[in-house]
Amino acid sequence: MLTGKVAEKTFATRKRTTAEAVKRTTSNALGRTGGNAVGRTAGRALQLVLAVAMLAGLSGCAGTMYLLQAARGEWQVMHARKPIVQVIDDPSTPQPMILELADVREARDFASRVLKLPDNASYTTYTKIDRPYVVWNVVAAPALSVYPKTWCFPIAGCVAYRGYFSEKRARDFAAELKRRGYDVVVEGIPAYSTLGKLPDPVMSTMMRYGSDELAAMIFHELAHQLLYVTNDSRFDEAFAVTVEQEGLKRWLEYKGKPVHVEEVSRQRDEDGAFIALLRHTRARLAQLYASSAPRQTKLRRKQQIFAELAADIGALEDRLQIHSPVYDDWIAEGLNNAQLASVSTYYDCLPGFERLLQRANGDLPRFYAAARELAREPKATRDDQLCSQPGQASSPRPGRRSIRASSQRVPQIL
Repeated sequence: MLTGKVAEKTFATRKRTTAEAVKRTTSNALGRTGGNAVGRTAGRALQLVLAVAMLAGLSGCAGTMYLLQAARGEWQVMHARKPIVQVIDDPSTPQPMILELADVREARDFASRVLKLPDNASYTTYTKIDRPYVVWNVVAAPALSVYPKTWCFPIAGCVAYRGYFSEKRARDFAAELKRRGYDVVVEGIPAYSTLGKLPDPVMSTMMRYGSDELAAMIFHELAHQLLYVTNDSRFDEAFAVTVEQEGLKRWLEYKGKPVHVEEVSRQRDEDGAFIALLRHTRARLAQLYASSAPRQTKLRRKQQIFAELAADIGALEDRLQIHSPVYDDWIAEGLNNAQLASVSTYYDCLPGFERLLQRANGDLPRFYAAARELAREPKATRDDQLCSQPGQASSPRPGRRSIRASSQRVPQIL
């Protein structure tokens, strides 16, 4: 459930191939996802989403067409699945892919055995996707608001994005929102979760970031299956990021990669500097938008603040000696509220969850239990205990992810 550019930046930043910022199988599990089972699951995918469409009672053609494209896209993903063991045994599979999928099997087992994440058929199969991303998310925010627009669906509830399996459809929808006065960003998504409703596969779009990032993505998505609070994207994403980053650290230690652990820690500190900068800018904008200044004055001042942010990003890149094509793209497209809102979804509540994990002395089952207790509280209580607000410029110790929007990996059931 990660946001495209944010996830993209995060994954690539960790590898440092570019500076872009923001990736178990047992014999029994594989047996459950063999040929006929894969076909039956693909059929269930279509039936599930079509049933949801009917239950939603949508009368507008646009809403119906949106759900149908989601049903078709999900069916294609599920229909193309193959058991990972079958892909590994295929003589035509390249050796690097065999090694990476072997790591996937080990990471999947580690997720359930050590991290105590759900033990099911998710990520025991593989789907080849013939495009750079499986989904494109559209994130929007009003011209004078730091809060993202939300869309509400059955099962997934209200979320701060709208996902499309077609880039063109995503960009067409974004263009319409822009015509209506919204700030908009379109983000490519390498992975998503159906929240345990279907056995999600590993997709080829997840594999270009390296085996460590692939393991991290699996930990993130399984965390959503473990705990998902309807209508609270900030809670859901920060919880999953916390599990992911702790899971990745333990995975690297388990694999005997102390140098990688140190590198991840260093990158986490560097990414934190960008997160703090974006949070500070969002706080300034929140104060501006809440002021009594005339609308045109606010719009002019907004552009000034974003110009200052662009300069600050460049200065920070120079200081850290990091070049980020993602930030360059954002600046070239025009920095806006939607980009900051997308990042905030993942990081506003992250320091709170990190504190919760510390209070549990790193014991993940205790941490999960404490998170479930908070999930039962009213949203205002959760926010008060976990999350910084847009008007707060303070910067608690940030998480490892950097502007990746979304990749918003999302609970893309709809």
